[in-house]
Amino acid sequence: LVMKNLLKLFGALEIVDLFILFAVSPMAFKNQRSVPSALVIEDIKVDCVILLRMLQKLNCEATVARNGKEAVGLFLQGKTFDIVFSDKDMPVMTGPEAVAKIRAMGITDVKIVGISADFGGMEAFMQAGADVFVPKPMKLETLDSIVQEVIHKKNMSI
Repeated sequence: LVMKNLLKLFGALEIVDLFILFAVSPMAFKNQRSVPSALVIEDIKVDCVILLRMLQKLNCEATVARNGKEAVGLFLQGKTFDIVFSDKDMPVMTGPEAVAKIRAMGITDVKIVGISADFGGMEAFMQAGADVFVPKPMKLETLDSIVQEVIHKKNMSI
């Protein structure tokens, strides 16, 4: 429907020109909101779904790892993310252990957020190399602030 209306307004050639401009020109992306990619490391399904829905509201792409070992495996496969949200206590490998391994791989350009209902987790995450700690439950406003910071950083690097 949108394409049909655009064709009526501009004609086929102009639409093709507009498409090429926005598909090829780096300047076309300067003014667009970048879509950050997030990795959610969480073993509790309800907590995972809540965070995924909040990220969806903020137009983020998200991948889920059920424990720290899965998350580290994604990085070893060459996957890249703009933000990592990691729970603290999980089976196989804890969040702080995963954060330490990710940082030990030399990955410093991803923002890592430790999340836990256990306030004692803050020290463990920060020592492991997390950038910030947020207590559960995370508010949408807090999440939005973190995402906006990452979007700004991405837009500055385009």
